[in-house]
Amino acid sequence: MRIVWSIGITALVAIGMEAVAWLEHRYIMHGLLWVWHEDHHKPLRKGLQLNDLFVLLFALPSFLCIFLGLLYKVWFLPPIGFGMALYGIAYTLFHDVMFHRRVRWLRLKPRGRYFDGIMAAHRLHHRVNTRYGSRSYGFLYAPRAYRNEASWP
Repeated sequence: MRIVWSIGITALVAIGMEAVAWLEHRYIMHGLLWVWHEDHHKPLRKGLQLNDLFVLLFALPSFLCIFLGLLYKVWFLPPIGFGMALYGIAYTLFHDVMFHRRVRWLRLKPRGRYFDGIMAAHRLHHRVNTRYGSRSYGFLYAPRAYRNEASWP
């Protein structure tokens, strides 16, 4: 029975991370730590960016949940950490590989209404290269209003 709970917790955390990511993107990346995120909004983005420090910052809670849960045998912590990691993998595949094409040798071409929607929403977000004025702070969910603004100038 615990395996069912663990799978359920992992799935719920992975899904719920979109809300956490939206809040982090809106209020941390475009707020308190804009100095780290700013280079990501510049037109030329080659190589590593200061923005990549967020990977380490956001991976830390996932790692700690998995590590401490296994170390101290707290059964529900690893599924929480795995859910966070699962979201992180999905985010990386969409954001860094499919959208920004930062992994040149890995060519994933998204197809279908879902991918069209999140690609359009992220394009809308990157229309603004400043701290303020962006819209669509999510990564793996695109509200219908943003999906309808799919054109890219």
